[in-house]
Amino acid sequence: MSEATTSAADVRIPTAASVPAHRDPNVLRWVGAYTASMVGDMVFFLALSWAAVQNGTPAQAGLVTAVSAVPRALLMLGGGVVADRLGPRRVVIGSDTVRCVTVLAVAAVLFAADPGLWLLALLAVVFGTVDAVFMPAVGALPARITHQDQLARVQGMRGLAVRFAAVVGAPLGGLGVAVGGAAAAFAFAGLLIAVSVPLLISVRMRDLPADDASTARETTAWRDLVGGLRYVRRHRVLGPLMVAIALGDLGFVGPLNVGLTLLADERGWGASGMGWVLAGFGTGAGVAALLLTVRGRLPRAGCVAAGSIIPGAAAIAALAHAPGLPVAVGTAVLVGLLTGLSGAMCGALLQTQSDPAYLGRVTAVGGIVSLGIAPLSMPLSADAIGVWGTGPVFAVSAAVCGLGGVVALCAPGVRRAELPK
Repeated sequence: MSEATTSAADVRIPTAASVPAHRDPNVLRWVGAYTASMVGDMVFFLALSWAAVQNGTPAQAGLVTAVSAVPRALLMLGGGVVADRLGPRRVVIGSDTVRCVTVLAVAAVLFAADPGLWLLALLAVVFGTVDAVFMPAVGALPARITHQDQLARVQGMRGLAVRFAAVVGAPLGGLGVAVGGAAAAFAFAGLLIAVSVPLLISVRMRDLPADDASTARETTAWRDLVGGLRYVRRHRVLGPLMVAIALGDLGFVGPLNVGLTLLADERGWGASGMGWVLAGFGTGAGVAALLLTVRGRLPRAGCVAAGSIIPGAAAIAALAHAPGLPVAVGTAVLVGLLTGLSGAMCGALLQTQSDPAYLGRVTAVGGIVSLGIAPLSMPLSADAIGVWGTGPVFAVSAAVCGLGGVVALCAPGVRRAELPK
């Protein structure tokens, strides 16, 4: 069954005049739940890394921490179908509950015994599998809790939640490890995720528009999957926007995650210097998310999304030639601001341009691009820097990222896209 036929059991809110998202208690409950869940995720991954290092070799620890990405990438398209068929609210509640119970169960086992790496690897696989369903449902939910003209503001609020989780999660995870080891950190992560469940249950759902509700029909999951991919490919905005996002992430992920570490080592900035650069990037991205939260809508959204990629790419190339750490930090702020603005606008366009009945699958395609394709650039970037150095590799990465902006600007649908008023 489709979302429209199965969501009748969900709590509904009547269609009414739009309430600004940052003043809407319903949206704020969702943002609170999402924030708690993201902070819990950050604590979880830190605890997983620490426990893996304590129980195995560095290579084994790296394998354990990376193994969750495999089911997430392989199953996410199916997760998008599940979100659209069953309804994102119940999928998010169910998957968050499973995540919470699983993490707390592992914490209890670690308090009682030392089972070794196999339990950690199993936990990572389970977490990645549940994430494959959770993430598309999270992307599909905002369209059902607020109105179209508020979706851009919700995207900004979501970006702020991600930045808050990145800043707060690691210290909380470190505190948990310091107090009671990996078991305490896992327990803390599970409790944080648990906070999100009652908040999610209290979130009320908005009726889908008539055009979306009329798409209800009996169909198979496979046809839903193929139909979602066809919908994205044929859409005048979503199709080229996905290509632009893929190119932008391919050019951005490698330099930020691997290249920056090697650049800091090459320049003698050390771990603290790298931390300052990353803080600069996070600050810029946070400002971009705050701008979208406050404004709610920027005119010529497609042009802003595409146009900000190109100078952001140029700033990535310039980062490799920064004469000192202060300039590098300033450049990182600019990179974060421009790429954060582009990412936020792309996310807002995905939300507002998609038929809500397809949002789970649209989010899944975007997730595959970011989590399945883009990480492939990390080992390639590391190997290339070893051969040619940071400057040429950052330049090539910037060119790939900038090409995403060119593709978007050359697509009339993206170039003319606007956010709802």
